[in-house]
Amino acid sequence: MNIIKYAPAAAGIEGRISGDAPSNFSEFSGSSRFSFPRHSVAVLLLTGCMAVSAVSSAAPPEGKGPRPETWAKGRILVMPRAGLPETELAKILGAHGGKGRKIGQSDLYIVDLPGNASEKAIAARLAHHPHLKFAEPDYLVTPDFVPNDPYYGSAWHLPKIGASSAWDKSQGTGVTVAILDSGVDGTHSDLSARMVPGWNFYDNNSNTSDVYGHGTKVAGAAAAAANNAIGVASVAGQSRIMPLRVTDTSGAGYISMIAHGVTWAADRGARVANISFAGVAGSSTIQNAAQYMKNKGGLVVVGAGNSGINEGYAPTTTLIAVSATDSNDVKTSWSSYGNFVAVAAPGAGIWTTTRGGGYGAVSGTSFSSPVTAGVVALMMAAKSTLSNTQVESLLYSTAVDLGTAGRDSYYGYGRVNAARAVQAAAGTTTIADTQAPAVSISAPLGGATVTGLVPVNVTATDNVGVARVELRVNSTTVAIDTAAPFGFTWNSAGTPNGMASLVAYAFDAVGNSKASTSVAVNVANGTVTVVKDITPPVVKIINPVAGSVSGNVAISVNATDNGGAAGITQTIYIDGVAKATGIGGALSYNWSTRSTNIAAGIHTIRALAKDKAGNASSASVNVTVIK
Repeated sequence: MNIIKYAPAAAGIEGRISGDAPSNFSEFSGSSRFSFPRHSVAVLLLTGCMAVSAVSSAAPPEGKGPRPETWAKGRILVMPRAGLPETELAKILGAHGGKGRKIGQSDLYIVDLPGNASEKAIAARLAHHPHLKFAEPDYLVTPDFVPNDPYYGSAWHLPKIGASSAWDKSQGTGVTVAILDSGVDGTHSDLSARMVPGWNFYDNNSNTSDVYGHGTKVAGAAAAAANNAIGVASVAGQSRIMPLRVTDTSGAGYISMIAHGVTWAADRGARVANISFAGVAGSSTIQNAAQYMKNKGGLVVVGAGNSGINEGYAPTTTLIAVSATDSNDVKTSWSSYGNFVAVAAPGAGIWTTTRGGGYGAVSGTSFSSPVTAGVVALMMAAKSTLSNTQVESLLYSTAVDLGTAGRDSYYGYGRVNAARAVQAAAGTTTIADTQAPAVSISAPLGGATVTGLVPVNVTATDNVGVARVELRVNSTTVAIDTAAPFGFTWNSAGTPNGMASLVAYAFDAVGNSKASTSVAVNVANGTVTVVKDITPPVVKIINPVAGSVSGNVAISVNATDNGGAAGITQTIYIDGVAKATGIGGALSYNWSTRSTNIAAGIHTIRALAKDKAGNASSASVNVTVIK
């Protein structure tokens, strides 16, 4: 192929975030507008857009070393337990002067705090709140960055991972890889044919052009066009590229925007998402967004970082974290490591595309990550019937074990091997999963007397993975949790006083389910007397919000009434057909849009609530199903 030399000027890191966030963040306090304070922002910085003069890792990059611990002023991130009423979440946050906004179709919230608030102290207090899954500051990390230089290597990484052998069976056709970065140069001759529509979460528009240069390099490493007689070859040259801009012009990005980008991509059919940012593997917000995508059949790949230290992050099944190796199959000196690392991949002297139509050699875990994402795309295309968990397992089992035998903190399960991985994927017989999950309720204990908001803790395991857990109270599904650890907040005020039966149902990805042993508790809330009730209930659809959806959609509805929630009957309709009915202030329903009976396009979800006096009200939302 013809290699075009390109030596861009060194790009300095200047400026900070400005501008507004996407206006389609949903605010439960009632406002439809979401504004980021111009000087109160959380940013993540790119994991290592740097180039070195050789393929080895001898020269340490500038910016190497521990990152200072700073965070956004005036903002934190939280995730409520499934089932927590919206009004109660508002009270919890309001006690600290906070207001929350929902991130896309996920259960994550951005919380704006008053100017005199201590973000870290409030996040620490809320992290232990019994009705919140987690709370964390919007951390800022320093850049691991060295500008490009004019030295070039060769595409050594492709034969190292056995790419050419893998290409005999798969080139990634039909798989979309989402690139969450500074945008992508969609006019580049090696990328233009691979592009599909994305979104700019920084400016809230469809302009996804690259404003910094990093995203174009990342996209090229994963899926630059192959066999087109120009430029470079990538790992998955027939895969599609979905550009998602989540940064400003200095390459800095919001955790909240990255999380929104992951859920947005998942709802639009992307099977792989690449996040080449430092620090994301330690974020609970990113991990939960990644689980959202995993529940919809996708996988999220992230760079380990370039600090050259043990980052200390806990291992997670939500992300595939990748360290960087050199041409000698040795971890580079600047690559971060730790127990969270799942695999390693070439990351030094990687040939790729650059903004403006050029090419260059770059280094960093920013590029070992998309190399791995490309391998995942090859595997998914090799056998489309494989589940994402099977693909993940085969990626690990076929990796070349380096360092200490078995999984270790430097290489994870080993350096990725595309040839072995694709061969294993193509040759794997899809075995029907007939084993149901195991599930039990650990709290509250049977016979307990409960009032108000009640934490309900559930343990659920499966041979492959638990897709969701539903909590049912007296046969009404009141909440659905899709991410471990599974736990709920049950508003017992929505249940008549007396004995109530709690049962948790666990489901795996193919629909196998099992119910826990029933736990009987005594509900003892005060009663509300209304002489003449002419006031209808207030009902609201919490999830989904207007927008695109795909896969399993957890529909959640809240209702309140002057006569008490225990007297409300709720019904969920989809396109006019009743799907679920229950008694109380909360009702949930799992809508599987993968069904052949569900057409792509616009569908209407409607919630109807009636009180004992027959007063009724309804709420509706239109969503677009993506097939």
